Parts: sequence; structure tokens; C-alpha cells
Amino acid sequence: MIIQHVSLKHMILASMFAALTSIGAFLVIPFYPVPITLQNLFTYLSAMLLGSRIGALSQLIYLFLGLVGLPVFAAGKAGPGVLLGPTGGYLWGFVISAYIIGYLVERKNIIKMKDFFLVGMIGFLIINLFGAFQLYFVTQLDIKTVFLSGIFPFIVGDFIKIIAASIIAHKLKLTLTPSGMM
Repeated sequence: MIIQHVSLKHMILASMFAALTSIGAFLVIPFYPVPITLQNLFTYLSAMLLGSRIGALSQLIYLFLGLVGLPVFAAGKAGPGVLLGPTGGYLWGFVISAYIIGYLVERKNIIKMKDFFLVGMIGFLIINLFGAFQLYFVTQLDIKTVFLSGIFPFIVGDFIKIIAASIIAHKLKLTLTPSGMM
């Protein structure tokens, strides 16, 4: 279970990354049907720095805040309708992506920038797989349109976000703790 035996330090870090993900949602480039935001950057960072359980917990906290009505989703949206709507799959993908990225970082004891980049790319694929799946089923758009509007526009931006997250994670892992772990 993700929240079993979570220290106060880890709860604070998870909450901090939930807040950062929320802030990332307000930096929006309006694009239809899925807006471009900085949420993914903080999802990648939460996993790379906090690991599987706490990284995923940070994203669960983020989803919970939006679910209960705080305007933390892209463009200040909130509520269960967002999680069940066309863009909800991307949000659910944040949790799964954070867990898998964090798991790989822990399992491989990743501290090299290129390795952070590779697991970030896996996270990108997971987020977009979940996002495209829900976008397809909610909107009934054809697969080509889902790809062209729900995945393709994010490739370059997420590539840049993954590079940024990899650089930040690499630097922080090397400088914050002697063992490279938070």
C-alpha cells in the first residue's frame, strides 16, 4: 500500500510535489482537446527524487485536491468530471507514471542524467497511453485524431521537460545526500 508507513518528512515532500504539480497546471498553453502544461515536469521530478511510493503519493494527493473541488487541474478546473472527462486519463497516468519511474530509479539506483532521461521517456509513454485511451473512449474520436490531438503536440515539449527533470534530478541526487537518495 502506498501510504502505509509514510514518515512526516515524506508526507511533506509528497505534499510539496502535489503543490508543484498544481502550479504546473496553471502554466497553460491552450490546446484542444488537451492543454499543454508543466504538470508532467513535476510528475517526472516527484518520481525521480522521491521514488515509487512517495512519488505516486504526491500525484494521488494532487488528484485528491482536484477531486474535492480545489482548482488545481489545467486552467483552474476541478471536480470528478475532469478525472472522468477527455483529459482525465493523463491525470491518472501521472500516478502510474510516477510509480513506475520511481520504481525504476530505486531498482537501478539511478543517478546518471541519461538514465533519468530514459525512465522519464517511459513515464511519458505511460501518461500518454492512459491519456489517449481515455480521450478515445470519452470523445469517440478516431485513433488518428487522438494521436494528432492527444499525443503528437506534446512530444517536443515533454522531451524538453524530461531533459529538465533529468538535469534537476541528477544535480539534486548528487548534491543533497551522500548516498544520492532523498
